Amino acid sequence: MTVKLGVNIDHIATIREARKIREPDPVTAALVAELAGCMGITAHLREDKRHIQDRDVRLLRGMVTTKLNLKISPTAEMLQFATNVQPDMVTLVQENHQEITIEGGLNVAAKVDELAKYVMTLKNNDIAVSLFIDPETDQVKAAKKVGADFVEFNTGKYATACELGSLQEVDREISAIEDMTMLARKYGLRVLAGHGLNYRNVASIAAIEGIEEVNIGHSIVARSVFVGMEKAVKEMLDLLRG
Repeated sequence: MTVKLGVNIDHIATIREARKIREPDPVTAALVAELAGCMGITAHLREDKRHIQDRDVRLLRGMVTTKLNLKISPTAEMLQFATNVQPDMVTLVQENHQEITIEGGLNVAAKVDELAKYVMTLKNNDIAVSLFIDPETDQVKAAKKVGADFVEFNTGKYATACELGSLQEVDREISAIEDMTMLARKYGLRVLAGHGLNYRNVASIAAIEGIEEVNIGHSIVARSVFVGMEKAVKEMLDLLRG
């Protein structure tokens, strides 16, 4: 089965926020991506609001017809916002206000009781829950324990190894993701992957049996500067189709 593509439109908002004006509009980008054939839209509403804003998410909820995946940190304020907006899925992530982008997976194993309450609240509001985690055994087991529906494996280390040309490290990261995908599926968790994936490195991740969706943002947005959003999405879909 072809791996699905979720398009993250955060960095359309990053460009907009550089000038604090109305364009480019991330909601328009999301609609173009959907028309191009992607199967979901992802937006990360950070606590520092450096790119996506509350209004963007509300507009996306009214416009997205595939699947709206809202990434948030596990805080009471963000949980309340998510339950009010009702995205199709919430992905809980770890945030560091000094980071350029997400630096690592959520440490679910260290916060099982706390996260279980957040997960239960979201699921009681008919919102599917995913956890953005590193491909590690204790994190997968903890994801099962807190009641998540999905895990999204952090492919950041894999992407970095690809950029550095470290073939041994690339193989190590692929093996870890393969093993943890198998474990997650054994526990009844559905599996996504994302972070740092691009047109050069996505094929190896998409080939892993059990991964049903990849979330890609920066690479597609960067490509769209030269060829447009529609073509950038279609080129990525062509890679995922083999």
